Amino acid sequence: MFLLTNDDGIYAKGLSSLYEELSREAECLIVAPEIEQSAVGHAITIFRPLMVRRATKNGKFLGYAVYGTPADCVKIGIKELAEKPVDMVVSGINRGSNAGINVLYSGTVSAATEAAIMGVPSLAISLDTHKEADFTYAAKFARKMARLILNNPTLRGSAVNINVPCLPSKEIKGVVVVRQGKTNIIETFEKRMDPRENTYYWISDKYTAVAEEENSDVAALAAGFVTITPIQYDLTKYDLLDSLRQIVANGEL
Repeated sequence: MFLLTNDDGIYAKGLSSLYEELSREAECLIVAPEIEQSAVGHAITIFRPLMVRRATKNGKFLGYAVYGTPADCVKIGIKELAEKPVDMVVSGINRGSNAGINVLYSGTVSAATEAAIMGVPSLAISLDTHKEADFTYAAKFARKMARLILNNPTLRGSAVNINVPCLPSKEIKGVVVVRQGKTNIIETFEKRMDPRENTYYWISDKYTAVAEEENSDVAALAAGFVTITPIQYDLTKYDLLDSLRQIVANGEL
């Protein structure tokens, strides 16, 4: 059984396309947020009940809508809602890329990471556009990648993050395996005043991207390639361990 989720909400077009394609590969269960949960990262719900309802579409059972985060959906989906063992979690298809530092903010990627933490093979897939788009190619690629992961035990220990250019399939230059980039988005804030003269802010949609190095997901995606990046939840910076141990050994702390 595949568990499908996202951060755009249970009725998102990308999730529907993913379900349509992956259902040809395996039995699929949708467990997705009731409302959009973009940029919530790896948050989980602990201070209120986790509400779940059976969602329908055109009079038929669609899946479970969870009033929570993508990570919540994976946890409760695997532990409570799936009536069979979950063989894989697939998160997406996100509207908008998840590359560079955006990976840390992404609810889509965090759902895949949560699955990896729980020992379930997973992938996250995103389409590089915020406009209405055709998700067909990305869904077909997700199916191929899911099959590859299940057939290759070495790929099961980490989540896999995939970004697909929003281009006609004939214009996509190929598939590359690359590292996560370091591009950060520098936001600006618009200061406003409400009718009671209280100050509030909106994050502006005018973004400035930091220059990106080659051989990264950001650069390859911009060049027209599908990008594949294996990711992990271990955030340890290993090259500093020995330096810090020496500092402690020297009595500097």
